[in-house]
Formats: sequence, structure tokens, C-alpha cells
Amino acid sequence: MREFSEDYLQRTRQGMWDDSREALAPLALESRERILDVGCGTGELSRVLEAESAADVIGCDADPDLLAAARDHVPVVAGDALQLPFPDDTFDLVVCQALLINLPDPVAALREFARVSSDRVAAIEPDNAAVEIDSSVDAERQLERRARQAYLEGVPTDVALGADAREAFEAAGLEGCETRRYDHVRTVEPPYSEGALLAARRKATGAGLADDRETMLAGPLTEAAYDDLRGSWRQMGRDVIAQMETREYRREEAVPFFVTAGRVV
Repeated sequence: MREFSEDYLQRTRQGMWDDSREALAPLALESRERILDVGCGTGELSRVLEAESAADVIGCDADPDLLAAARDHVPVVAGDALQLPFPDDTFDLVVCQALLINLPDPVAALREFARVSSDRVAAIEPDNAAVEIDSSVDAERQLERRARQAYLEGVPTDVALGADAREAFEAAGLEGCETRRYDHVRTVEPPYSEGALLAARRKATGAGLADDRETMLAGPLTEAAYDDLRGSWRQMGRDVIAQMETREYRREEAVPFFVTAGRVV
């Protein structure tokens, strides 16, 4: 399973669910008593679950560093998604966010979720193949698409699972499955945050692309093609910084998430 830093999780999930929580309706949060957030990371979803319900919410993750951050907000337990440290039927809702896309066997994880849930299992998963970028820097959208395609082709798990998660739910024996879509939109505009400035600098140095180099080269992308992409990427980053200096830079990224829930038989 791929690992993610505390900074990455907080940056990519910042503001998620701020504008609309209607997509969480399949979780029936108002009727919950005990909820488990598997792969809770730094606890962003756990905090939403706690705010939207009267339930006791527990976060579970295999990474002790991420749990240390989540512990400030909800009770946490160390555990593996495929071997949860709880007896059968401990919770009435077991949910995860952006976890199944990183697992080689999401169906096995869903079966384990169903084991410790007495009522419902849910997953909030993105379709990373359908991300849309709009930018005031003309080259950014095309380069983002090229980089994402190379990354998707090199990742060993289904990082586009979101839209089709229902199939995994049904394969795990869950019934009455329901899916709702939620688009997580992240906007960069003046005044630029420290995070936006850092992201621009990483583009200009190629650091962000370098982080994914090994994954990209695991697919059909050649080293020469990667080097060409990185050169164009760095120039794009310099154009982003130039537009930031004149406060002209605008960027919008829309990541489609799919909330899928099913009943335990």
C-alpha cells in the first residue's frame, strides 16, 4: 500500500465537505451510534463524521505518525484495514475515504469492514482519471493530464475506482448499494496561501514530478519521455510564479469523489 505524509493529506483534503455534505446522506449519520473511520489519516473525515452525528467516532490507521495528528480530534486505534482489531459487529457504520484506491484487494477490505459492522459499510473514493484542471497558465492543463496519465499507468492499484466502487461492494456481499457524487474543488487565487506558493516552487524545480518518477516509469513512459515532461513541467512552474508575481494566476482543480454505501447482510 502506498504511504502518504501528514502534509499531503491535509493539503489535498483541506476544505473537503465545507460547502456541501449532502453526498454523505447514504451514511445515514443521524442514526449512528458507533462509527469507525478506517485509514483515517490525520482525521479530516473523522471530524466531519463527529460533527454530523451524535455517534462515538473512532479513527483507525496503520501509520503511527498520522494517528498522532488524528488523536488531537478523535480517539484512535492502530490497525490494518485487512485485519481490523475489533470483534464482529462492533460498529453500526464502517467508512473509509480514499483508501480502497490504494489497496491491491479492495473487496477483501470491504469484507473486513462488513465483519465489524452490524449495519452499514461506506467508502468515499475518487476517480483520479476524471480530474479536471483549469488554469490561467495555458500549458498547465495539458501537462497535468500527461503527468496524471503516466502516473495512472504506473500505479499497481485502481486509483480510478470511485465511480465503479459499487461493483466491489456487491462482490463483497453488501446489498442495497447507493452511490452519490461529490466534486471536491480546490481553487488557487490571490491572495496566495503559503501552500499555493510552495506548490508553485515545487513545479518550477520539478520536485513534485520527481516524487512520482518511480511510479511513472513503472508504466510505459520512457526515461526520455519523463525527462521531456519534467523540462516542460519546470517551465510551466516558472510561468505560474511569473503570473503569481502579477497576481494574475488562477487555478481550479475538481476531483470527483463517489460516496458508496451498502448494507451488511
